[in-house]
Amino acid sequence: MIDFCKTLWQENQTLAILYAILIVVVPLLVFYVVKALKEHPKGLIPAALANMGERFGYYIMNAVLLLFLCSKFGISDDAAGWIYAVFYFLIYVLSLPGGIIADRTQKYKTTIITGLLVMALGYGLLSIPVFAETTGMSWVLVFTCFALLLIAAGNGLFKGNLQAIVGQMYDDFEAQAAAKGPEELARAKSKRDAGFQIFYVFINIGGVIAPFVAPLLRSFWLKAHNFAYNADLPRLCHKMLDGSTMSEGDVANLNALAANVGHTGTVDANFCSQYLEIFNTGVHLSFIASVVAMLISFFIFVAVLKRLPNPAKKEKKANVSKEESVENAKEIRQRIYALFAVLGVAVFFWFSFHQNGQSLSVFARDFVTTDTIAPEIWQCINPFFVIVLTPIIMLIFGAMRSRGKDFSTPKKIALGMFITALAYVFLCIIAIVNNYPSGEEFKGLTEAVKMSLKSGPEVLIITYFFLTVAELFISPLGLAFVSKVAPKHLQGICQGLWLTATAIGNLFIALGVTMLNSLPSQWMTWAVFAAFCLLSMGVMLSMLKWLERVTK
Repeated sequence: MIDFCKTLWQENQTLAILYAILIVVVPLLVFYVVKALKEHPKGLIPAALANMGERFGYYIMNAVLLLFLCSKFGISDDAAGWIYAVFYFLIYVLSLPGGIIADRTQKYKTTIITGLLVMALGYGLLSIPVFAETTGMSWVLVFTCFALLLIAAGNGLFKGNLQAIVGQMYDDFEAQAAAKGPEELARAKSKRDAGFQIFYVFINIGGVIAPFVAPLLRSFWLKAHNFAYNADLPRLCHKMLDGSTMSEGDVANLNALAANVGHTGTVDANFCSQYLEIFNTGVHLSFIASVVAMLISFFIFVAVLKRLPNPAKKEKKANVSKEESVENAKEIRQRIYALFAVLGVAVFFWFSFHQNGQSLSVFARDFVTTDTIAPEIWQCINPFFVIVLTPIIMLIFGAMRSRGKDFSTPKKIALGMFITALAYVFLCIIAIVNNYPSGEEFKGLTEAVKMSLKSGPEVLIITYFFLTVAELFISPLGLAFVSKVAPKHLQGICQGLWLTATAIGNLFIALGVTMLNSLPSQWMTWAVFAAFCLLSMGVMLSMLKWLERVTK
């Protein structure tokens, strides 16, 4: 066994890491399933599995999107970053009209099924390996953006409405417990946060495996054509093809990298075109896996359709006095105000957290030693930590609750913002110690100087550890918070509002790449994110007593 592991590591480190992750993840998956079946509504696991399939397909694409746009179209990191940011914005903001459609028609399940099929179509279009003769802006880029729009539209119909169904499961679960007495009701209410944490884990099971798909298929396709993978070579190939003036350093780097990937002839336009087409066709193949994942999610959801509840319609109360009507309206307003207060904080969290597909991907590509491991692979660290750390967080919360020392969801969210800030404070320190320049200045250095400046992978691992702990304090608990405060007849819309806050944060995530490339020193970029997180924490703490009172 040891010899097998050594051989696998020497031949394919990416595959070896995937096997190691699966050895840890599979037993934990069994733990979550057993726990959910014993203590939570019966529909939780089927809903989580349907969501896991969709997220697996999504994260395959998400892991490579920014770097794929650069490698295929030869556009800058900044331009690719803004396409990525607008797509990410649409992914979440379209959940609001998706929630409105489901709430008004009361056809949540039909809306979810439609969303899965639309996403499958979008991924199908992305999987077609079409190429234009010129780099940069072309009809192929427009075609790619249209496919991304379909994925975003389908996600808007799917994501928030499935979360609304999970929220309704716990409403029904608590109603059944209330009939058995106050102790059973209290026990049932204590399960909601843990239930959404388990639901969130299944999202990340897809996320931990998905980043390996595109790099493995791309490397397989390159190897089949006698080439090897190199992250920086596509940029230099595009520079030669579009007629840009190349410095002596660029020419030397292009020749050196071409030799490293297995090319033995003249490094000319023919080689560059050939390498780019083979490189990017390998990525296109991975989107076929996304289509398959959507279809698996579709069949799982259809199979359990009748076992899942529909969010409740607005109750019509007869003979309600004017005073009661005013009081009810006041309570709903307070709940909506509390929801918007937390959404404002969530905007800054997602702006900072979703740098994993933006500035942190570029940081992994340029400033971290990834000789044999593709930069996309590092995105699996975050979902891996989610799966591993969630039972620890659940045990801590459970122990505190049993001792009467549990603290509220709003307080947990504030703590999560502080932990997010710590991640970027850590990166600030690394950048200052290593005297990292801007991204643009770094690209102009020779390969030898670049290698001497690069950090080890432990920098990314520690950063993602902090970000993941923060995520576990904010994202699943935020979903649970929304399901608590949302009026019953507005569950879809309120889940859509939570995702809209995520969308607004995502719209500005491209600023991370822009700052990384343009600010004089890299530490300034990380300092901006740390400052936003600390400011958000302060705002959350200032509203704490009011939020706790509203959500009792």
